[in-house]
Amino acid sequence: MKKKSYGPYKLLILTTVAGILLLPFAIVKRSFKDWVIVYLVSAIGNYGADKYLVSKGYIKYKMKPFKRLKIHLPFDYIHYPLMLLYYNQWTLNSKPLGILFKLFPFVIPQILIETLVEKNTKLITWRKGWTWYHSLISVIIKLLLCRSIIASIRIINKGKISVK
Repeated sequence: MKKKSYGPYKLLILTTVAGILLLPFAIVKRSFKDWVIVYLVSAIGNYGADKYLVSKGYIKYKMKPFKRLKIHLPFDYIHYPLMLLYYNQWTLNSKPLGILFKLFPFVIPQILIETLVEKNTKLITWRKGWTWYHSLISVIIKLLLCRSIIASIRIINKGKISVK
């Protein structure tokens, strides 16, 4: 009988607990409403993208905390929204070039970790030609798209949101 490895589960639990502990620090700041909107936009957007990629067979999550769901709940609702919250806070008053350059400290570690996890654990499996650069491009697009949505909301609301 093959011994079951709990290492990937420990990694998943550790990163999820760390994300949950960091989340209040990312949201409870000046302009609380802004950060809740950022969180919701990122969670909904990532859920939709993840559901699409999983349904088309590009990504498969073999080990996940909730077996009945095909998506990866901790990533969709904790890890990615947390990354987007910090990215939005860091780029709040940045010019377009600064927004682009500030992507890399978030995206590069994310893709390196995802690639290592895909190669060394059963948490995620890439299929149908999906590779690290597909993940890189999709994360960059999602971060910029969500950042644009939030910037648009701020422009529409002008002085109503307490961001200076």
